[in-house]
Amino acid sequence: MFSIFKSNKEQTSARQLKRYYKIVEQINNLEETYVNKSDAELREMTFIFKDRLQQGEPITSIIPDAFAVVRETSKRVLGMRHFDVQLIGGLVLTEGNIAEMPTGEGKTLVASLPSYVRALEGKGVHVITVNDYLAKRDYELVGQIHRFLGLTVGLNLPMMEADEKMDAYNADITYGVGTEFGFDYLRDNMAYSLADKVQRPYHFAIIDEVDSVLIDEAKTPLIIAGKMPSNDELHRIASMLAKRFKIDEDYDFDDETKATSLTDKGIEKVEAAFNIDNLYDLEHQSLFHYVIQAVRAHVMFERDVDYIVKDDKIELVDMFTGRILEGRSLSNGLHQAIEAKEGVTITEENKAQAQITIQNYFRMYPKLSGMTGTAKTQEKEIREVYGMEVIQIPTNRPRQRVDQPDIIFNKQEDKYKYVAAEAKRRHEKGQPVLIGTTSILQSETVADSLKKAGLKFQLLNAKTVEQEVELISQAGQKGRITVATNMAGRGTDIVLGDEVHALGGLYVIGTEKHESRRVDNQLRGRSGRQGDIGESLFILSIEDDMFRRYAKDEVEKFSAKKVVNEEGIIQNKDALELINRTQRIVEGSQYGMREYNLKLDDVINDQRTVIYGLRDKILAGEDLMGELKKMLRETVEFAVLDSAPEEISSIEWNYDQMESSLNSLFITPVTIDREVGKVKQILADIQSSEQELLNRIEQFAENEQVIAVLPQIMLSHIDSGWVRHLEVMAHLKEGIGLRHYQQEDPMRIYQREGLELFGKNFQELRRSIIIEITGFMKTIEAQQEVQ
Repeated sequence: MFSIFKSNKEQTSARQLKRYYKIVEQINNLEETYVNKSDAELREMTFIFKDRLQQGEPITSIIPDAFAVVRETSKRVLGMRHFDVQLIGGLVLTEGNIAEMPTGEGKTLVASLPSYVRALEGKGVHVITVNDYLAKRDYELVGQIHRFLGLTVGLNLPMMEADEKMDAYNADITYGVGTEFGFDYLRDNMAYSLADKVQRPYHFAIIDEVDSVLIDEAKTPLIIAGKMPSNDELHRIASMLAKRFKIDEDYDFDDETKATSLTDKGIEKVEAAFNIDNLYDLEHQSLFHYVIQAVRAHVMFERDVDYIVKDDKIELVDMFTGRILEGRSLSNGLHQAIEAKEGVTITEENKAQAQITIQNYFRMYPKLSGMTGTAKTQEKEIREVYGMEVIQIPTNRPRQRVDQPDIIFNKQEDKYKYVAAEAKRRHEKGQPVLIGTTSILQSETVADSLKKAGLKFQLLNAKTVEQEVELISQAGQKGRITVATNMAGRGTDIVLGDEVHALGGLYVIGTEKHESRRVDNQLRGRSGRQGDIGESLFILSIEDDMFRRYAKDEVEKFSAKKVVNEEGIIQNKDALELINRTQRIVEGSQYGMREYNLKLDDVINDQRTVIYGLRDKILAGEDLMGELKKMLRETVEFAVLDSAPEEISSIEWNYDQMESSLNSLFITPVTIDREVGKVKQILADIQSSEQELLNRIEQFAENEQVIAVLPQIMLSHIDSGWVRHLEVMAHLKEGIGLRHYQQEDPMRIYQREGLELFGKNFQELRRSIIIEITGFMKTIEAQQEVQ
């Protein structure tokens, strides 16, 4: 039998497709077989496939038949028959890769194939979308196919009750938004009983708009935070100070990496303002944190681009979609720094209780796959981080869209005039126009230009999110002008209205290049769906944000030789190369930032694995007394080693600290012989006291009162210790940038010191558990004696 699971990176695209077409031929040859089956016989095939897999058959052996069954069911239930290219997309997903399919090629229907096949293994399939609307739509639409074939389908949404979520996760196929799956994982690892956990072990995931989920959202970690009071006055003073600061004089800011640090002069101003001697003293760590966050709030976050102010609240905006990030706030006091900057009510701070990056979350799935219209430009990153290949799927019909060469202006104001004139010219003949922008602020600038030109239009940005799907779907109607952020309404098809084909189809205007070529390609892909006629054009200016932030020097050199016509259009042929080169630089920079953040999280990820593994053992009730005794032995050993480092002479060992740490644990106090000078001998000398405590713990092994409360005590200390550790790691991350001045690699510092901190904090955590539990046992003994 054939195998579609062989990975060969050297295969050309043509050879890969040839392999898939052979399997498609087999599926097509089976079509008549299943056309002649009754509904009941089709449904019966699900149980036959499951049985064959349970008997040990490889999944590859059932794929042609399973795909043919899904195709026939789709025809009966939805009246939609999969095209051959959709079958190829399904094969790519089933093997755990990314199917790159242009807009309008029916990715939603493609997902019905691999989700069915992988669900037959009985371990659950997660179908992940970019928003709740698409999750509900696919659950209701594609779910009909799977329900018809006897599979269960679940929908996982925010704010659902735990039992509803459990039902959704226990279904054969579960639809939902990626971030909600990630938050459920974190919540499960904060649960105090196994019954409160909603997820089961991961098996297979299909991610729609995979580049948006795995690349665009990857720089924002998932954080579950607990509220804690903030120091409003300190936030406001720090904000006032930051407003007076000057770039390059009081602070340094790298526009590209967003790195922010105080200069010597800035530090002196802070010390003078707060009347302190040294800002970097440990006692002033909190003050430094408030000040640096205030500076970041002023230089990194722009109103109506990164956030909006609404009803005395700061609401964050997703820069890629232009949507409001409902209920989301920045952690570590940064949100409160923005509130102080804007003069709105300062809310309580979010203190991280659990966190994980998007990358490390999705890497937990044994098999991952995805669909998008644009991923090839990010293929290297996708392969390196997630181990997936990007396979370009042919279109069902040849593409007819015409992509015009970019026009680049010298001045932004001339650019916007030209955008309005071009929209008016197309509008006069009735051709629908979609104008894409990179931010809310820019979409409103475009709107002003259109108003001046006397044009009516639909403005679609984060402030009108409720109408997003409806407005974007109507953008192809005759005479329509729609202004939207580049990613607005992603996943919604724009269907051309009557007469629009004859007028040239949808005309897409891009008004600024995005930081990623993928997003530009997605905007272009709004036009020319399923072989429709269409056209796209980018109208730019060298005053655009991307050039200002990433190519100041290049633009300066270019300006010396630029030739501009009477309309303000730059005539130089190498202007286009400047655009492309700048975009490649930006993509490299963004990739570097994601890679850096992932490396930082990898340090915490190893620690998270230890903590969550310990929690799981406790929740499962696996040999709690044995775990407690192991903790005691390790705590005793650490108490000695921590006070007697190998690298210093035994004369300098901290014997007082050693005695104090040990006696906080033992029933019978010990006195350490200062003359011994050997760790092994000290451990031998205190063995009787350690054994006495172990015997005491052993006595309580059958005590129901202790056994009942033991997990709660252990989990409580683990959780509070983990929250403290995350805060310490956040401050460590904040300070490592300063080490650049010491010619040290910040990543190595973070890895080394992070490991040391975890070692100490983990031992302190164990010690606190032992002290609490032994104290609890002493209380029970005293009660028993009284009785």
